[in-house]
Amino acid sequence: MSTQQPTRYDDPSSKGLVALGVTGFAGVMLCVVAVFTILEGIAAIANDEVYVAGLHWAYRLDITGWGWIHLILGIIGLVVGIGILTGQTWARISGIVVAGLSCLANFAFLPYYPLWSIVILAFNALVIWALCTQLSGDANL
Repeated sequence: MSTQQPTRYDDPSSKGLVALGVTGFAGVMLCVVAVFTILEGIAAIANDEVYVAGLHWAYRLDITGWGWIHLILGIIGLVVGIGILTGQTWARISGIVVAGLSCLANFAFLPYYPLWSIVILAFNALVIWALCTQLSGDANL
């Protein structure tokens, strides 16, 4: 009877190195996205005229409200990103949740700053992919 343990990111094998790389990528990307989100939130809170709403949107909020949403998500994302980089188990699932919420917030923020929102959506998709790849790798081994 063979019992295989899940490959950990600190395992010296090649699978362990791949796990370390994917986890590190997800942690760094989540921290980068979190910093961008924090800056986006600060800009929206500090100066409402930075963003211009050109279209009427179903998810219309005051720009300051969006700023607070982005600032809070960014701070939580930064904490979770640091948790991922330090190898905390809770941070992997939390990272997927935070990146998903950030995707929803940036989708709703599209009319105010479309290009920036699309870039942040893409970064969040990479974070979700990396974390899901790591979680599926742990489950299959």
